[in-house]
Amino acid sequence: MNICIYGAASDSIDKKYIDAVELLSKKLAKKGHSLIFGGGAQGLMGAAARGFYSENAKITGVVPKFFNVDGILFDNCEMIKTDTMRQRKQIMDDLAEAFITTPGGIGTYEEFFEIITLKQLGQSNKPLVLFNIDGYFEPLRAMLENCVKGNFMPQTTIDLCFFCDSVDGIIDYIENYKPVDFNILDYRNIKQ
Repeated sequence: MNICIYGAASDSIDKKYIDAVELLSKKLAKKGHSLIFGGGAQGLMGAAARGFYSENAKITGVVPKFFNVDGILFDNCEMIKTDTMRQRKQIMDDLAEAFITTPGGIGTYEEFFEIITLKQLGQSNKPLVLFNIDGYFEPLRAMLENCVKGNFMPQTTIDLCFFCDSVDGIIDYIENYKPVDFNILDYRNIKQ
C-alpha cells in the first residue's frame, strides 16, 4: 500500500517525535508498504524517509521545483517535481492509499484538513490517521469537539480520522480499514 506521511520539516523538534516516526516508518516498510511524502530530508519528513529507506522500501517524494536547495531534499528516492504546492498535494493525494499525519506546523495541518474535508465531501474514502505522539494532537481533537458542540459539524466528521499514539495501532487501523459511512446530508441534521 502507498502510504502518504505528512509531518514537520523542522529538525529542531524534540527527538521523541523523530524516533517515533522513524520507528513507524520502518515497521510499515517491513510489512511491504511504500512511502509517499513531501520530499524533505529533515524533521519528520526525513524520519519517515529514513525509516522506509532502512528497509529498502519504495519511496516517492513530491516537491515543488522552488524547494530545489542543497540539503533540503531526501536524496534516496524517486522525486516528482511540480510547479506549485497545489500540484504537489494533488499528486500526493492521487498516489496515496492511506494518510498518516504526524506532528507538524501549519503546512501539516493544511494537508490534514484538506484530506478530512475531501472525506467529508465524499471525494475520498482512504484511511486518515493522526499519529498522536505524546498527545500532540489533543488540542486539535478539542477544537474539533468544540465544533461539534457548537453544531458547526456533526460528530461523524471527527470519526473520519483516527487519533492514535501507538505504532502497532496505526498499522492495524490502516491494514484493516473499514470506511466510515458519512453522508454530506448529515449536515442537515445538525441541531440549531
